[in-house]
Amino acid sequence: MGPTPSRTDALRRDAQAIWTAAIAAVLPTVLLEKRLAIGKRGHPADELLFDGRSLNPPVRLDSIDRVSVVGAGKAAAQMASGVEQLLGRQRLDRHRTTGVVSVPEGSAVPLSHIHCRETRPAGANIPTALAVAATQEMISMLSTLGPNDLAIAVVTGGGSALLVAPREGVSLEDTIAVTNFLSAAGATIQELNAVRQAASTVKAGGFARACHAGRLVVLVLSDVVGNRLDVIASGPCMPIPSPAREAFAILNRYGVVAAGVASQFVRWIESEATAVPDVGGSQKAASADGSWTTASGCRVSHLLIGSNETAVQAAAAEAIHRGYTIQDRGETIQDRGYTIPDRDGHDPDAAKASVEAETIGWRLALEAVGLWQAARDGRRPLAIIEGGEATVQVPADHGTGGRNQQTVLAAMDCIGSSGGPWPEGLLIASVGTDGEDGPTDAAGGYSDAAIATLAIAHDLDVTNAAMRCDAYPLLNAVGGLIRTGPSGTNVADVRIVLARPPSEP
Repeated sequence: MGPTPSRTDALRRDAQAIWTAAIAAVLPTVLLEKRLAIGKRGHPADELLFDGRSLNPPVRLDSIDRVSVVGAGKAAAQMASGVEQLLGRQRLDRHRTTGVVSVPEGSAVPLSHIHCRETRPAGANIPTALAVAATQEMISMLSTLGPNDLAIAVVTGGGSALLVAPREGVSLEDTIAVTNFLSAAGATIQELNAVRQAASTVKAGGFARACHAGRLVVLVLSDVVGNRLDVIASGPCMPIPSPAREAFAILNRYGVVAAGVASQFVRWIESEATAVPDVGGSQKAASADGSWTTASGCRVSHLLIGSNETAVQAAAAEAIHRGYTIQDRGETIQDRGYTIPDRDGHDPDAAKASVEAETIGWRLALEAVGLWQAARDGRRPLAIIEGGEATVQVPADHGTGGRNQQTVLAAMDCIGSSGGPWPEGLLIASVGTDGEDGPTDAAGGYSDAAIATLAIAHDLDVTNAAMRCDAYPLLNAVGGLIRTGPSGTNVADVRIVLARPPSEP
């Protein structure tokens, strides 16, 4: 007997509503309208406010001459749109507002004063010559500002590949080759960014150091668990040392040096690791909230507009609205540091267990079965909602997919390896809030009893597909892909487990 259609449909409707709510809650225009304002009761009519409070030091637009808006990321176009809406037409004209943001293809929006430069193909998160040109345009714009001017930088996830200025002696081609090698080897975002920062003039605070305005306000949409400002988009406005020593260690750790990849790049990083230990050391450290002053006297403020936690909270609220009780785990997989046996019964490396999609998928599957049993015993719908961003270590003969699809496929593999059927009334989903999951047209994937049954009926080898990182064709064949299209935002991923007892529809 197959899965009950009405029960399956109810789970799928709920899951779609939950991930849709998560994405809607972190749309930049929504967040900016909610958190930024100009003049409210108790404040001057022209003062820029964040959550109803003054910035430190305050920003009074009546003392500002020009305004320039720059930045990069998957959500930068929507962030720029929110800035234009905040300022309004009269202020945009009065302050001779100009701007440039670097965004992926397909994400540009029509703006009146800010130009959206589409500088990389959709689904290809690598730097390009167009990104280099757009970055240089922004640097030139920032360098012409003066002490009475205001610069607003929009910094979002995906900005590392869209805000690009290689140091002298580092080619764009080598940067791409090293980034691709490290990504395929399963390097974390922190490790990738350490290498990017060492080889760039705009990361690790370089973007802010190029600014000669009196004030630089950085609006940040975080795709990094923990919201570290020096990690998001490689910290373009944070005064941190260029980590050449750390970068060279990472190149060695993942085999870049041994493989002979981008040998000129590697030699340059090695020489910098010994000759220039701290290119940013002349700058004062930033305060805990990311405030600091550059050598030219520009006062920098960071404002965290939204994060993965924002999306997770919205998803949980929607699940509760639909009758689910949320299992209170309170932490993401990165924080919890789960270590579970792999399919051969071995414990994975603890450092990797917190980030690899394979491990997250197996851990989610084990938790999901427990959740389903609790829902059945307690006769009430239960849910797990969590955030994060996995990595995928890609084999040489890999197929097509993305970290979210790989997570779901690993969960299917785990439950399938138990020998029993997928529990009816159980659904597992993982979705990227940006609408991109690897080099595919999917945002992620999901599985339930009907999908697992189809995979068996079509004699699909889930284990082999998981080992080859070939999730896309398998999930596509059974209807398990999530397609949202580019969302205009980016706060990493949301993972959803839903369990309905038999008495539920």
